[in-house]
Amino acid sequence: MTTLAAGASGIPAVLRVWGAWAVVAGLVQLIVGVTRRKMGGQWPMIISGGISVLAGGSFFAAASADNPALTNAIGYAIPGAIFFLIAAIRLGRAAKGN
Repeated sequence: MTTLAAGASGIPAVLRVWGAWAVVAGLVQLIVGVTRRKMGGQWPMIISGGISVLAGGSFFAAASADNPALTNAIGYAIPGAIFFLIAAIRLGRAAKGN
């Protein structure tokens, strides 16, 4: 719902909402990845969390640009999906080993 309201308000609002989501989701990933590091297979999650926090900050900065655009979102979404896939595969292998 928030994204719909932001979409109706323009690209800067979308970037701010997406940025807030990226920062919060990234912090959660970092915390979970670091606390479960001993399980193995957590480095993709840790890296992805760090990238999400940085990307969220860049979305906030982009929202204030003279000509804001959503093109950076593609560069954020694709690697994020890849990192989630790698983490899932590694965690699945670690679980089978126990």
